[in-house]
Amino acid sequence: MAATERLDVRGLLCPLPVLRAAARVAALGRGAVLEVLADDPLFRLDVEAWCAREGHELVAVEESPGGVRCLLRVGTQRSGSVQ
Repeated sequence: MAATERLDVRGLLCPLPVLRAAARVAALGRGAVLEVLADDPLFRLDVEAWCAREGHELVAVEESPGGVRCLLRVGTQRSGSVQ
């Protein structure tokens, strides 16, 4: 699956990776796919919870020694909040 945009948040720690992803998603249209590269050890858990709460689809998660690569499809709720 091809990403509409790519966001590299490696080097940032919680909550910044999800905050940056939320800001980028808020600017994308419904159905767009955002690729996020992160190395925060908790990013996978954070992004899973955030996607579920905000109505986005976590399409793929690939973990490697250098971090995680996520593909998420923008859903119907686009508030971008991380409350």
